[in-house]
Amino acid sequence: METADVLIIGAGVVGCALARQLSRYKLKILLLDASDDVGTGATRANSGIVHGGYTAKAGTLKGDLSIKGNRMYDRLEQELNFGFRRTGSLVLAFVPEDLITLQKLLENGERNGVRGLKILSAEEALKHSPSLNPDLAGALYCPETGIVSPYEFCIALAENAIENGVSLHLNTPVHSILKEETGFYVKGNDREFRSTFVINAAGAGCAEVAGLAGAADFSILPRKGQYLLLRRGSADLMNLGMVIFQPPTEKGKGILVTPTIWGNLLIGPNAEEVQSSEDLGTDPETLASIFKTACLSVPSLDPKLSIRMFSGIRPRGDRGDFIIEESSVEGFFNLAGIESPGLTSSPAIALKVEELLKEKGLSFSLKDDFNPHRKLLCTPGDLKAPALAAKEAQRPYGDPERLVCRCEQVSESVLKDALSRGIPLGSLDAVKRRTRAGMGACQGRFCGPRVKEYLIREQGLNESGIPGPSRDPQCIRETLNRVLEILNVNF
Repeated sequence: METADVLIIGAGVVGCALARQLSRYKLKILLLDASDDVGTGATRANSGIVHGGYTAKAGTLKGDLSIKGNRMYDRLEQELNFGFRRTGSLVLAFVPEDLITLQKLLENGERNGVRGLKILSAEEALKHSPSLNPDLAGALYCPETGIVSPYEFCIALAENAIENGVSLHLNTPVHSILKEETGFYVKGNDREFRSTFVINAAGAGCAEVAGLAGAADFSILPRKGQYLLLRRGSADLMNLGMVIFQPPTEKGKGILVTPTIWGNLLIGPNAEEVQSSEDLGTDPETLASIFKTACLSVPSLDPKLSIRMFSGIRPRGDRGDFIIEESSVEGFFNLAGIESPGLTSSPAIALKVEELLKEKGLSFSLKDDFNPHRKLLCTPGDLKAPALAAKEAQRPYGDPERLVCRCEQVSESVLKDALSRGIPLGSLDAVKRRTRAGMGACQGRFCGPRVKEYLIREQGLNESGIPGPSRDPQCIRETLNRVLEILNVNF
């Protein structure tokens, strides 16, 4: 049985940010997750925006923590090398009435402490992003908005936390939580743990986990959002280098168009109330509607560049704000309802929880050997000519320069690096999130068997024990073709 000062349930971006923050102290930290990897829930499937801080209502936890978290990203990027860039953003006004909404956002942002907000004319907005709809009424500009790969950020946090002594247990769904005189007894699968404090950061599963401890005084109301992803290079092709929002609604920030860190374009999400956080389905009719709506912002978007669709669940709480508090069960803390801007806020949430633990008497003594830096990654470089990539894919197995993935041009050396960074990888999706093998136009049809071969030969895994991709490449292509049919696009 492992014992700890703090046990964190949920290895999404909030749980991993907290684990890393606490790893700088002389504490025993356990991090548990039900999945086979970190960041596989809401962290995996969201817009990847580090929000500027003007949308969340001033005076709320969302408003306070989003701006604090936003300003922590530059240093985090220097330390962890996960990929972050301040692009700025525009919220578009399509009709004069939308300018009233933009003015309210500006005033709210200024109350939150956002810097550099400005309402632009249509002409000024088009200078920032020439591919925009020319028939705008104006736009709200925010220079502090940024983009990040959310799952790569989460992986970086987890790797650094592990390097600094955090014990990670994957494939460990929690089944029971028993309050004892000096802490908690926690059981997950065939593993048993004891901890002085327990932090519930289980995302969409927060209410269920809280219920195990008798501390569920809130509900999670899952909301699904579907997305379309365009191929790498599409951001440059569309001359789009910043995040483009439409006027927000009561259900969210509307359909956005944003570049990704790797040069794709991401379109979405919509907002669907669903009964289950397991409802991750997509449908071509909704995806076509999302694309049409996005074209109101950027008319030149080309649906033929779409290579993937996906959906994510926002773990919306029933209180309308983040829930970050000690529960009615002493020593058990709920971090619940962490929907947007949760990714942005996650580093600041970690600091807030640290303060709550200090108030409860947990002793914080800094380690002498804490290392905030993650070793440099071996990553795919700029894309080469397809003919050269095809040639390099023919190199023999074992050659570090052999391309395992032709679309994203991922070499064996990149796979080797990913497998050596402290988190065991046993699925194609886990490798994909770290190396981009499977993220290109063919969606793993070529590289999937090669990645599986590498895992078998280098990790000693059985082929039958390696899960396939979360979505079948052929099904992806069929769905996207149906989207094109609905849009009356020849393909």
